Amino acid sequence: MLRPTLLALVIASLLAGCGKPADGDKAKADPASAAASAPSLLVSPEDLQTLGISDYATGPVITGSIQPERRADLRAELQAIVLAVYKENGERVKRGDLLVRLDDTAIRDSVQSADESARAASQTFEQAERQYQRLKTLQAQGMSSIQAMEDAEIRRNNAQSDLVAARARVATARQQQQRTEVRAPFDGVVSDRKVSPGDSAQLGKELIKVMDPASMRFEGLVSADRMSELKLGQTVYFRVNGYPQVDFQGKVRRIAQAANASTRQVEVLVDFAGQQQPGVAGLYAEGRVQSTSVSALMVADSALMREGDKAYVWAVADGKIAKTAVQLGARDDRQGLYVVTAGVKAGSQILRNPASTLINGQRVELTRRAPAGAAPGMTGTKGTTGASGTPSSATATTSAAPALPMATAASAQ
Repeated sequence: MLRPTLLALVIASLLAGCGKPADGDKAKADPASAAASAPSLLVSPEDLQTLGISDYATGPVITGSIQPERRADLRAELQAIVLAVYKENGERVKRGDLLVRLDDTAIRDSVQSADESARAASQTFEQAERQYQRLKTLQAQGMSSIQAMEDAEIRRNNAQSDLVAARARVATARQQQQRTEVRAPFDGVVSDRKVSPGDSAQLGKELIKVMDPASMRFEGLVSADRMSELKLGQTVYFRVNGYPQVDFQGKVRRIAQAANASTRQVEVLVDFAGQQQPGVAGLYAEGRVQSTSVSALMVADSALMREGDKAYVWAVADGKIAKTAVQLGARDDRQGLYVVTAGVKAGSQILRNPASTLINGQRVELTRRAPAGAAPGMTGTKGTTGASGTPSSATATTSAAPALPMATAASAQ
């Protein structure tokens, strides 16, 4: 008699379980009820940002690399074997320091031969000069003919020409010997060593490169479509690959008068405005030439929530937060802010550093300003209380990132 009764109870309980939706399903089906049942969000004034109109500079994009102004590619000026390389990549050098030595065995013989030739030519000239002066004195006394004196003068002049040619050969040989010693042309660092001892250095072969790291500049390219906006002395804000936390500033020093034949871009040279410069050449850099100033609504990147190609902010109004879609424009590289073209308006309040656990429509309670010494940017959720007045479902307080400086001209009240 009990089996039919137990079977009926099991069937009834299964039907009741299938017909009752879970709490998560209710929340998904009814976001409004989920926001209403969610605990209030405690927000301090430091967590809010009041949007306002501010000025930002716009201009053509410039891309390029960091290169030293003072650089030298030292090449072999004669054919010889490399005997020694005295400096490695990255080592500092002084002007005149010996960097590479080439084999000068054959050149030393040439120098010695030229010296002997010059010495013999010098003796021949001295003898011819004495003979000429002697005949000149005798001819003045009438004891020698004019023809003999003229012949002595010709021999003296020929000997003098031979002496000059011999001395020139000595200078050439010594110059060739000096070219076997490659020295630093200025103070700097070795940027690229091309040879090792034992290599055969052909005429014109690259041996070593030296650069001055204190003479860095930004060699960039700008689209020819925007070249009409370029002027000498304009400010350029740019970032360098390898220095992600540093915003560099420079001034346009030179604008090329001919566009690149392949890319149709115009070369622009930018000098660093401050003392801080990258110490490595060849790094990629990208920035913007500040040619005009525009007023627009700006928002910090930390306040944006991204979902694919869409961007959102959490707006605070009427004691609630609302997930609001916004349309972004250009980015101000100098301030790291984005232009907002649609979605919010001036005077709107948004969260500076929204968390991923926020619920659209969740209630917001504004706390008093944090006292001195307290951690800035503390936000949390307020738990519900039971009949006895003790918290029954308190949620752990979360700590947001420290508040960023105001991104707009208006400040949070």
